[in-house]
Amino acid sequence: MSTTTLHVRQDQLATTRLHTTEDTALADGQVRVRVDRFALTANNITYAAMGDMLNYWQFFPTGDAGWGIVPVWGFGTVVQSLHPGVAVGERLYGYWPMGTQAVLTPQRLSAQGFSDGALHRASLHAVYNQYLRSSADAFYQADTEDLQALLRPLFITSWLIDDFLDDNAFFGARRMLLSSASSKTAYGTAFQLAQREGIEVVGLTSAANVAFCESLGCYRRVVAYDDLATLDAATPSVYIDFAGSTGLRARVHQHFSGLAYSCAVGASHVGDLGGAGQLPGPRPVMFFAPAQVKKRNADWGAAGLGQRLVLAWQAFSTAVQNPADPWLQVRQHSGPAAVQALYADLLAGGGDPRLGHMARFATD
Repeated sequence: MSTTTLHVRQDQLATTRLHTTEDTALADGQVRVRVDRFALTANNITYAAMGDMLNYWQFFPTGDAGWGIVPVWGFGTVVQSLHPGVAVGERLYGYWPMGTQAVLTPQRLSAQGFSDGALHRASLHAVYNQYLRSSADAFYQADTEDLQALLRPLFITSWLIDDFLDDNAFFGARRMLLSSASSKTAYGTAFQLAQREGIEVVGLTSAANVAFCESLGCYRRVVAYDDLATLDAATPSVYIDFAGSTGLRARVHQHFSGLAYSCAVGASHVGDLGGAGQLPGPRPVMFFAPAQVKKRNADWGAAGLGQRLVLAWQAFSTAVQNPADPWLQVRQHSGPAAVQALYADLLAGGGDPRLGHMARFATD
């Protein structure tokens, strides 16, 4: 048996290779999981673009300096187990390498799932090390795996951004400016923010995506990047930056004299990334979702946080699947070459915002 993964040059994200190695025997306590299907979105491009800053390259090391594996969210099936608490055939949701399979070392087992206890992941944030048993997962529905893989991790981030802003009284502002408004994490955040009384949600996007963003119904107003100056500058505002574009960030900070907080989230514009530099107004602060998870686990307990997330997810997924006007259409991509091509297309900024891409290395 062998394992094939997509390797990415960490300093040149457009350079990739398909790498195949022979499988080694499992050690006691390990399990082998076939990666059945996973989502590829702009979120994964963010993982690559911020791989060094936020340690994303460390989850699935290649052993070859300069090359990394981009993590993805999706579903897998246990195909071999040397752990008494994990059965062959179990369906798992979690964080996988972009490849055919993964070897995990389960620890902290519960009825709901377990954490990967691999030594190289010990210092990494627990949120990304958790694997959930689909049989006991409150989010899970067998007929919506694509939707879960595509939107669940993004929506959880969206929910946490909204919760973080509410927890900080929106920094005294009532207008939220969301860049890359057509992205899934942005419109998930907009969906949550739109439910807040007295909060104006403004989407910033390319001219080509204005109509799509308006069709979602969760933005009070949608403004093309070129029309940024049409927005009142003095109104107290929060900038929620999903684009990561240095040029756009500079324009926002220079125009909005009433900017109260600048929240850096994503990097969908990977060709224009950079540091904060010398900008007027508040210094951009990177939002790290696991930190808010840790805070809310302390405030409410894991069960309390989980209940809130499930209820919010059910409302959001219902809106996304509206039969009259669905927000998302799923495309399937099978085979290593197809996965490699899809990654390249997303990196280049290609794609229709209404499309969600599911991938797998298997071709049968």
